Amino acid sequence: MSEFQFTRRGLLGSAVGLAAAGLAPDLLAATPALPKSPVVLNVVDVAGNLALTQKAIETYRNNNPKLVSRVTFTKAPSPELPGKIKAQQAANRVDIDIVLTGIDALSAGVEQKLWQPMLPDFSDKIPKLDDIYLSGAKQMQALASNQGVCVVFCQAGPLLEYMPDRVKTVPKTAAELLAYAKANPNRFMYARPANSGPGRVFMMGLPYLLGDKDPKDPKNGWDKTWAYLKELGQYIEYYPSGTGPVFKALGDGSRDMVPTQMGWDINPRALGVVPKEAKVAALDGFHWILDAHYLCIPKGVSAEKQAVIVDLLAYLLSKPAQATTYDEGYFYPGPAVKDVPLSMAPPESQKVIEEYGRPEYAKLIAERPQEIPLLPDQLVYAFARWDQEVGAAKTK
Repeated sequence: MSEFQFTRRGLLGSAVGLAAAGLAPDLLAATPALPKSPVVLNVVDVAGNLALTQKAIETYRNNNPKLVSRVTFTKAPSPELPGKIKAQQAANRVDIDIVLTGIDALSAGVEQKLWQPMLPDFSDKIPKLDDIYLSGAKQMQALASNQGVCVVFCQAGPLLEYMPDRVKTVPKTAAELLAYAKANPNRFMYARPANSGPGRVFMMGLPYLLGDKDPKDPKNGWDKTWAYLKELGQYIEYYPSGTGPVFKALGDGSRDMVPTQMGWDINPRALGVVPKEAKVAALDGFHWILDAHYLCIPKGVSAEKQAVIVDLLAYLLSKPAQATTYDEGYFYPGPAVKDVPLSMAPPESQKVIEEYGRPEYAKLIAERPQEIPLLPDQLVYAFARWDQEVGAAKTK
């Protein structure tokens, strides 16, 4: 029996006895007790999430020296993480305490049963999510199978980003995009969907653009999408393993057009990776594919660390911490929680978004349909099929 199971069972037993005595304590809570001495937390980020949350995590550490002595931050490729965690769990030596992930590694971990269930297990310490979340964040939380908690949220894309001096006729439809790629071989690029938000959103957005049979079923409902991706691939030199090289290529002039999402449009221009003059376009009939990042706890993390992580999570969901997730537009907008306007963000964040944001985004968010991504098992299937049938020989 694990330490956590023992603690929980003991609490439940005590609660039953006290309830029989006519008392109503808070002992039904399942979250373990906070430790008597500070712990070290090891955080692995596979989504670029630390750009949004590291400042808040460090603020929590600084404000709680009796709970946290040190936090280590590591970044890793999303596809590699599930295997690493699984190996640690098999050896009973889990040294990753917190995973910050998009729906890619979240989905793989749900499928492989790698994550510690968080809801309702820790609901005594986690704010009531239905009360605080934006409507889109509620939808994204439903994808977590109660094994992670959404900490940031955005209406992602898919949008096209291009250099107007090099793309004179901007595609308006998916068919025109294919024609552009055919007429301009190796000038369009996207990254491997399993490790790229814009690549993943582009893949999941195509069934809506193409009028496929069932946009939620990549196995039986994406006939047009798979055919389109294979044909498009004839005019793509290679698929980078992550998003960064795609925007570097757009910025250095080796590519002229790429799929993007709002944050990947704003942030690289703010950082100077992509020229400020870059433009975006939405294809006719596109649907927003929502995106989110989650905090997950691998199974095997000690009970005392679980208690601190849940306390940290409650802080990350507070309005002051959420306001820092505007960052430099990386995951625009960013906050998953209601009533956190840009005016609450740090001044530097406000300045970046005022300068590099786009007024058309508010109109597109208001007017275009919003869709949740594929469910975890379907997403894992789509990643594997893309790797095998589309990117097999061209992924770097």
